[in-house]
Amino acid sequence: MVSFHDLHQAETPLVLPNAWDVGSALAFAAAGFSAIGTTSFGIAVSAGQPDGGRSSQQATAALVAMLGSLPVHITADIEDGYSDDPGEVADFVAELADHGVVGVNIEDSTSGHLVDPAAFAMKVIEVKRRTPTIFINARVDNLWFAEQATADAVLLRARAYAEAGADGIFVPGLADPDEIRAITDGTGLPVNVLAHPFLTVAELGALGVRRVSSGSLPYRAAVDSALKTVTALRDGLQLPEATSYWEVQAQLMAFNQGFSV
Repeated sequence: MVSFHDLHQAETPLVLPNAWDVGSALAFAAAGFSAIGTTSFGIAVSAGQPDGGRSSQQATAALVAMLGSLPVHITADIEDGYSDDPGEVADFVAELADHGVVGVNIEDSTSGHLVDPAAFAMKVIEVKRRTPTIFINARVDNLWFAEQATADAVLLRARAYAEAGADGIFVPGLADPDEIRAITDGTGLPVNVLAHPFLTVAELGALGVRRVSSGSLPYRAAVDSALKTVTALRDGLQLPEATSYWEVQAQLMAFNQGFSV
């Protein structure tokens, strides 16, 4: 299997689907994706909690522990590391690595606001010291939360995190082609963006992007699809086709018996 690090050096960007439970991860693995991420949003909402409040820690740890047997790379979205203390963040990442996780997203914001980049860099340093092989995707939240929302400000943080040992830079909210190019040219690390509403993966790759994440889009689309299904049932409309119960059941039985998906 190609290493997770090497997947970020391919000719085309790595397309990373983000799962919120075992069923979604099994479907993504069966579709042939070589790596699967988790979505803190999907996990938090599934537990009845808003995203970003450090509410997804236990559910994320439990999910990746179950996904460790899949024949794919697993990377986890861990919000801000669920702690202000770099040592506690490193302990949690080490726990995930013990379950086979090869990468983590850690964001440089807490409760919807940017944190001191030096404090975030200390988390990166401590995680790398404890688990050197983990792929740290440092999430730079300037554009996402509209604070210091310029490409130059993003690059200042990205370069600081690169010096601290980050392996990739994730910039949610990055959508303007000129800003994408400025940021991919301005850092030596692979740049990750969310699925773009207008640019294809190939077009993002031409702008220097090395990873495209689905984020919470599959979860939100699944909820929309479920709503359309039940309203069609109620209103007497044509029901959509779906994977059969028996196929999904067979996947789950094989998964629980330790067989490859």
